[in-house]
Amino acid sequence: MPQGDKSAYTDKQKRKAAAIEDSYEQKGVSHDEAERRAWATVNKDDGGGKKSGSGRGKDTGHPAAHKGGEKGGKASASRSAADRSASAKKAAATRKRNAEQHAHQ
Repeated sequence: MPQGDKSAYTDKQKRKAAAIEDSYEQKGVSHDEAERRAWATVNKDDGGGKKSGSGRGKDTGHPAAHKGGEKGGKASASRSAADRSASAKKAAATRKRNAEQHAHQ
């Protein structure tokens, strides 16, 4: 099978890659780069295309799709309410300051 051939992927994997690609393109990523990232994500989640053999079609749990929320929750949970509040106030002040700077340009 030549490199870049997608015939070994399931219909579900192809739909998943198309959805990811569309999402990247909406964010302004070029078509080629969006396609590359989409297939890299599918490969990371599912371990590539269809594979022959008994027991090879197991669910992978889609680890890449869940990693971000897991990391963020752990970081936030280890900080006190006062720390989180101070951080939120600082972020709000930064956003306000940046908005004012962009308005004057």
